[in-house]
Amino acid sequence: MQNLENLRSSANNLSQKYGYIVKGFGTPLAVLMILAMVVLPIPPILLDTFFSFSITLSLVVMLVAVYTKRPLDFASFPTILLIATVLRLSLNVASTRIVLLEGHTGPGAAGSVIEAFGSVVIGGNYTVGLIVFLILIIINFMVITKGAGRISEVSARFTLDAMPGKQMAIDADLNAGLISQEEAKERRHDVTREADFYGSMDGASKFVKGDAIAGILILVINIVGGFLIGMIQHDLTFSEAAEIYTLLTIGDGLVAQIPGLLLSVGTAIIITRENDTKDMGEQVVFQLAENPRVMIIASAVLFALGVIPGMPHFAFLTMSALLAGIAYLKIKKGKTAAADEAKKVEAAKEQPASAQRELGWEDVNHVDTVGLEVGYRLIPLVDKTQGGELLTRIKGVRKKLSQQLGFLVPAVHIRDNLDLGPNSYRITLMGVTMGEADIRHDWDLAINPGQVFGKLEGEPTKDPAFGLDAVWIRPEKRDHAQTLGYTVVDAATVVATHLSQILTNNAAQLLGHEEGQNLLDMLAKNTPKLVEGLVPDTISLGTFVKVLQNLLDEGIAVRDLRTIVQTLIEYAPRSKDPDVLTAAVRISLRRLIVQDISGGAAELPVITLAPELEQMLHQSLQAAGNDGNNQSAAGIEPGLAERLQQSLQQAHQQQEMNGEASVLLTSGILRNTMARFARHAANGMRVLSYQEVPDDKQIRIVSSIGGQAEPAPTA
Repeated sequence: MQNLENLRSSANNLSQKYGYIVKGFGTPLAVLMILAMVVLPIPPILLDTFFSFSITLSLVVMLVAVYTKRPLDFASFPTILLIATVLRLSLNVASTRIVLLEGHTGPGAAGSVIEAFGSVVIGGNYTVGLIVFLILIIINFMVITKGAGRISEVSARFTLDAMPGKQMAIDADLNAGLISQEEAKERRHDVTREADFYGSMDGASKFVKGDAIAGILILVINIVGGFLIGMIQHDLTFSEAAEIYTLLTIGDGLVAQIPGLLLSVGTAIIITRENDTKDMGEQVVFQLAENPRVMIIASAVLFALGVIPGMPHFAFLTMSALLAGIAYLKIKKGKTAAADEAKKVEAAKEQPASAQRELGWEDVNHVDTVGLEVGYRLIPLVDKTQGGELLTRIKGVRKKLSQQLGFLVPAVHIRDNLDLGPNSYRITLMGVTMGEADIRHDWDLAINPGQVFGKLEGEPTKDPAFGLDAVWIRPEKRDHAQTLGYTVVDAATVVATHLSQILTNNAAQLLGHEEGQNLLDMLAKNTPKLVEGLVPDTISLGTFVKVLQNLLDEGIAVRDLRTIVQTLIEYAPRSKDPDVLTAAVRISLRRLIVQDISGGAAELPVITLAPELEQMLHQSLQAAGNDGNNQSAAGIEPGLAERLQQSLQQAHQQQEMNGEASVLLTSGILRNTMARFARHAANGMRVLSYQEVPDDKQIRIVSSIGGQAEPAPTA
């Protein structure tokens, strides 16, 4: 027993020590053995083994191609196809050598496999056997191989053309927060693998085509060479040479063409199937038998053909009955599913009546902070059991906005609403509708980013989030649309992007007292002395929240909460006015504000008000304040206000055309008033006071409203 254990231990050590050598040299040795068959003579019994292995390998490869769920799951197919083709050609050369050298000895000279295949096809008539074999070669070469090669070429070209559009779609999803960095990396890897796969398939299909041509040439060489060698060198009669070499040639060709035919079919299956995670058999059966009306019409046509005199009644009537049976089962299954659904609806209606109880506070429905209502056809988008991705996308939107804005965005309450259209959805904030649109949940939206290279067939529409021109298209047209320059997204991404846009524009409404207190609690964990005594000794929680809402309302994130609290502690003893405190906080956050506007640029392009216009606005606001009114736009003469709005809009559009940030620079007294003007007249224009520009930032005046539009010296 001890000796046995020692032997096992020694074997394990040798396996670990030299195992990597076997793994590293296995594939090269196999290729060298295949190529050696071209040069070295092979005995018939070994040739039978290799032919059997070639047929088995081709059959396995074809079945794997059938049951593979996605083409990329069988990414090694081009390499396997190349090796199998080289193996088949090497066997052809080896068998041709034996046929020409030993063929005169009889039909079994090249092994039992070749003799058996040749005898079955010939069946006693060499002419018919040769014709059948030629037909098989023509089918393989002209139909399957040529068609598969053409499809491989087209697929490779369109896949490569669609790569830029797919990469842009991934970048758009990543920037919108719909996918993580890891998911984007994985999707980019899949796009690269897909391009490599179809490119390799295009090259591998050329080998298959060349193999079919080589089979035809080898057929001619075997017959002509066999006749000459048999009749001249071995003194065979014409009939003896025809009997022996025709059988050997057809048998040799069959054992080469059958694996070639199987691999050609496998190639055609791989490159013609959808890139979907479904079994091919399931897809074919589902799509063919989905509509029972098709089966009924086909059954009626076959029945009419079957009753015509002279037609094969049994064949046509049998197929007609089979299709009618399939249609009947499909209709019966649909009725059963509809009845079950009706029972569920009735049970849901009767349940409240049977469960009588007293009303309670839980029966009072409060409005949701953020709500999403969907029509009944959009339920698959939010149902994970049906493959819905909208919940995951919404979670990604909330995560990204929370990181950008500086507080936790409230959860989105999703419910179905039968009052909406079947393809409609509605986004609400505090119970108020902020956006709604109609979408196609099983289609993709091709958005025109501004420059495309063709038109698409589909349903023209507008992108709900940004109002861009778009087209609803079938999913199978996605690659074509991306090739033309469209940005293509699915229905879940459309809803998530629309929701992200609405939440960003209304961030101030999302932050309440609860969120404000949570922010203070988080800050107190790191800087307890800073927060101590702020609320309610220095300012109230309501004032603190109002300052944060004012910042969010003007597109300023509250991530730098430490600076905000320090400023409030410094200025709150002087004033409790939220607008005054907001102005002080803006000055403290001036570096962050300007960085969000211009990035790291050393120069800030700004639009200013002419001195005369600025003085006039000052006087108007002071007059409104002396009358007891709040200093706002109400103190400006209506005609002047209208002209001012038009000027702001024109200046904002000009800056957008120049590709620069749109910034209005004015005095601190006018900043709030001009910010309200800009919000209505030039949405997207940022309004800064002179105190909000950092000392190290240079200012470049691009235009002056109310005066001459001329550049001024930098300050």
